[in-house]
Amino acid sequence: MTADTAERRPPAKRPLFRRRSAIPGFGLTMGVTLSVLSLIVLIPLSAVVLKAAQQSPAEFWTVATSQRAMAAYRLTFGAAFVAALVNGVFGVLTAWALVRYEFPGKTIVNALVDLPFALPTAVAGIALATLYSPNGWVGQFLTPLGLKAAYNPIGVTIALIFIGLPFVVRTIEPVLRDAAEDVEEAAASLGATRLDTIIRIVLPALAPAWLTGFALAFARGVGEYGSVIFIAGNMPYKSEIAPLLIIIQLEQFEYARAATIAVVMLAVSFTMLLIINAIQAWSRRFA
Repeated sequence: MTADTAERRPPAKRPLFRRRSAIPGFGLTMGVTLSVLSLIVLIPLSAVVLKAAQQSPAEFWTVATSQRAMAAYRLTFGAAFVAALVNGVFGVLTAWALVRYEFPGKTIVNALVDLPFALPTAVAGIALATLYSPNGWVGQFLTPLGLKAAYNPIGVTIALIFIGLPFVVRTIEPVLRDAAEDVEEAAASLGATRLDTIIRIVLPALAPAWLTGFALAFARGVGEYGSVIFIAGNMPYKSEIAPLLIIIQLEQFEYARAATIAVVMLAVSFTMLLIINAIQAWSRRFA
């Protein structure tokens, strides 16, 4: 091969699925990652699916679509979705106040936001039930108005709002800290109103982080158990959540039925999270 031929030869193409990194060890790190995910996530979930598959398709469908199970699905996913939406609104306001303003007691408020992370779920459930029960500090004022905040679906939503708020606040807070305030000031100097600045500048920049916080709060709400059972009332067809129904089936040694309900929750949760992540990726691409 001559020197001219070597010069005209196109350079070798790099693999598209790998990027050159300053730190070597892609094979090792990927192997460890897949091993940990398999041991912690894939193998346990596969065991649940295999347990549910021991039933015939007709039996699986009967258990998965029973009236009691459908009522539990509606309450679990519905309350988690509503709680995530509420946290999506108040989480943004809380993060905005913590990032953009200085006020007395800011450190205490900042610590209170993280309290649901550290507080045992059973303690949270007892506290909420005591607070919102008909004789509680808040419930005693709601009862004369005909409002019942405990031992019904409203109590479930309140508990999920309590445990989901930190996910939204802590996801949005770093984005607000990195956001340049001079962009907002420039918009104001060009005649934009505060509402225009929020809609056209602030909210689009927060959209990916907001979707992430919403997904985390929703996922936590779907799987929450300890803080809910104390305030829900646990009445079948009314205030019984799907995780509690799984526990009841396990206590009755109906392992296949419990696995069936778990598989349905797994499928619905994975689908919704996949849709949210797809929207998040789209918003980051076109933001």
